[in-house]
Amino acid sequence: MVAFKCNGRQVVVEPRDDESLLETLRARLGIMSVKDGCRPQGQCGACLAIVAGHPRVTCTLPTANLEGQEITTLEGLSEAERADLARAFAGASAGQCGFCVPGVALHAHALAKAHPRPTDAEVHRALDLHLCRCGAYSRLTEAVHRVAQARRGEAVSAPTRQGGVGVSLARLDAEPAALGARAYVADLVRPGMLYAAVLLSAHARAKVLALDLSLARSLPGVRAIATAADVPGERFHGLLERDWPLFVAEGELTRSAGDVLAAVAADDEATARAAAAAIAVRYEVLEPIVTTTAALAEGAPQIRPGHDNVLGRSSIRRGDVSAALAASAHVVRQTFRTQRIEHLFIETECALAEPDGSGGLRVYSQGQGIFDDRDQIARALALDPSAVHVTLVPPGGAFGGKEDLTIQAHAALLAKLTDRPVHLALDREQSIRMHPKRHPLELSYEVGCDERGRLTAVRARLVGDTGAYASVGAKVLERAAGHACGAYRVPAVDIEALAVTTNNPPCGAMRGFGVPQVTFAMESCVDMLCELTGIDRLQLRLDNALSVGDRTTSGQQLKTSVGLVRTLLAIKPRYDEAVAAGLPVGLACGIKNSGIGNGVVEWGRARIAVSGGRATLFNGYTEMGQGLSTVLVQIAAEATGLPASVFDVLTDTRYPLACGQTTGSRGTLLGGHAILVAARKLALALSGGATLDGLEGAVFDADEAITDTTPLGSDVAEPKTHTSYGFATQLCVLDKDGTVARFVAAHDVGRVLNPAQCEGQIEGSIVMGLGYALTEELACERGLPKTLWLRDLGALRASDAPPVEVLFVEEPQPEGPYGAKGVGEIGLVPTAAAVANALWAHDGRRRTELPMRDSAAARAMSVAHPHAHARPAPHAHLAHHAHSATQKEGT
Repeated sequence: MVAFKCNGRQVVVEPRDDESLLETLRARLGIMSVKDGCRPQGQCGACLAIVAGHPRVTCTLPTANLEGQEITTLEGLSEAERADLARAFAGASAGQCGFCVPGVALHAHALAKAHPRPTDAEVHRALDLHLCRCGAYSRLTEAVHRVAQARRGEAVSAPTRQGGVGVSLARLDAEPAALGARAYVADLVRPGMLYAAVLLSAHARAKVLALDLSLARSLPGVRAIATAADVPGERFHGLLERDWPLFVAEGELTRSAGDVLAAVAADDEATARAAAAAIAVRYEVLEPIVTTTAALAEGAPQIRPGHDNVLGRSSIRRGDVSAALAASAHVVRQTFRTQRIEHLFIETECALAEPDGSGGLRVYSQGQGIFDDRDQIARALALDPSAVHVTLVPPGGAFGGKEDLTIQAHAALLAKLTDRPVHLALDREQSIRMHPKRHPLELSYEVGCDERGRLTAVRARLVGDTGAYASVGAKVLERAAGHACGAYRVPAVDIEALAVTTNNPPCGAMRGFGVPQVTFAMESCVDMLCELTGIDRLQLRLDNALSVGDRTTSGQQLKTSVGLVRTLLAIKPRYDEAVAAGLPVGLACGIKNSGIGNGVVEWGRARIAVSGGRATLFNGYTEMGQGLSTVLVQIAAEATGLPASVFDVLTDTRYPLACGQTTGSRGTLLGGHAILVAARKLALALSGGATLDGLEGAVFDADEAITDTTPLGSDVAEPKTHTSYGFATQLCVLDKDGTVARFVAAHDVGRVLNPAQCEGQIEGSIVMGLGYALTEELACERGLPKTLWLRDLGALRASDAPPVEVLFVEEPQPEGPYGAKGVGEIGLVPTAAAVANALWAHDGRRRTELPMRDSAAARAMSVAHPHAHARPAPHAHLAHHAHSATQKEGT
């Protein structure tokens, strides 16, 4: 028994020997403001509490060692202190997904007590304990300063709670999120709820000879174990191809180290994880195929039985490229390589499934497309889709990594087998192994220009390692091909892109969707042409920048909303100033589609339901930190004239609002447009003097389709691959030591709906893009990640984030709500290229591989020097299963 004081109350608990304070607080005491992002690594800061007067991460503190200690969480602060925190963080627009914010807020409380007037350096030192994958460090810093102001008795401006388009309306959940009161899936609890865990394969490629469940079944508290044999419906799922097994069956091959072999439901999470670890597996270990060269070799084993190892091939050909290159005054030829990247959203994958009492299920999902979740769960369980009701619980980050189904169907299956609610969460190591990553690409480029620097031709060959399963890998390479010439008009184009399957972790959607990779290559080539021609780097870009009437890589003629030249001109004074000061600078332009396009019929669907004097906005897209719910409210408020406070937002499957995945920077473009159409219908109903109370039960609908895009490479006179494009120019300024001093980002966003949120998206994207450029990589060996240690993956911390100046350009998009278009991805599209070009200006070295760890800019980052404390060996928890294979099979 361990006795300690928690939030002023004496408590006595009987923890397991290995139980952390984080587990005790959440599972035993019901304190949910402390979040689990990386247990037991102590690397993300989400689980912070004040222990004996000091901020500590709780996932590394054994509860058994806390006898007599005093512990404070956000729940234990006074109402005045809590109000100060909520006001400060909401007013600074400091949260995006919000998962890291409670830990930061409590740390801000402690810092303000110890340092009433903290400097930026002191704030950053405190924030370095916390990982904000959304990259909102500048706004978190501002929020911490606001907390200190409030503690000093100074006035702090209140968050904006009303307003329509163009107002920095505070996020709908900003204040509860700051206090840890906004529930994520991991925080949901139901009476009689079971906890589940999965067993993943120990090998990327192996034959599963046998699963021995006897020891696991014998553990007290184990209620069910599911394997492939227990799936009543379709065992294979996938967004585009149904090739990903819910479970790998005995006698089958694993294709990835993220493959699930079994799932266990038990009375508590510790028992479920112990039971999963107790399952003995006999393997015949086979040699994994881990390079695209090996996968493309004649006679190579098929990664996915019955499927060629070339998952997808995309081609674009316009004009005579060979002749154009031969006639060019200058030609550059170079091969570039980019790395595999982990999404590293702080909330790992989690789902709750509960029987609805009538043979169906209610599922709480954090997925990026809950209608796809519903349909795949229904197929797996042999249910009609109407029997599966899915509700979105906005996730703690996604960035594309929560498009594919992961553990939602496993939770649903266990709920059916036990007839009880089942909660299933992956731990950090499992999360890294399971979900799809950013593609590593090899890009071979030839780019020509004439004597005046006008681009003449581009030939590019792109090969992407798409890993073990289809996911959306073929579409990522298709998107890379369609953006391979960057934001420039090029008369002759020859592009081919291959998505190749291997036994590496699957790759799929990640913020930018293949475009950051080709932009790094193309923008490097443009800078190389500037060297050969002697033309100023900004001028050459201006001379070749896409404008209305020009054609993109895919051949689409741009008709409206092309603000690229304006972004270059907006950057020019900062560029000229830095060059005049003798500072190394790098420029890069970017283009990114808004909307999937390429012949896909896309929908914006919405319902506005009136009840109890309020209006609920239903839409088919996911709020995942980008601020979609808030801008939907602003659009509805603008259209109706009603106050923002009368609107609620909900995404679930009660209405037929299937729109596919929240991807392609289309949530605002399409979902916002649908809300606008429905809101105008509501406005019409109100125009005769009616009130919301008088419209009780009314539902206003909108189902808006986009049907006019054409597939990439179509033989049509006027191809139109995308509805809309965003454009950007970014400037990276280094100091004279070669470290990143500041960034300037000029972005054509169509129309700024919420200035603070829009700035925050771009600032956070640049932080993520800097990590991509300099420090981040998920390296693999034999198909397994070399490290599962969060800090070693290289995501940047607060002290690494440079000042970012955001300049808005507004070229309204006719199809967008009030002219807006998506900005969620383009913020990092040009970033790595701008850094690479700045590094060339600093030391004269043309870097062709990411990350650029050999640079002074990378060496200056805190994450370039991982902590020296001991780490658990990678895959230590797999030792039993690997031993089983070597001892029982001799392989």
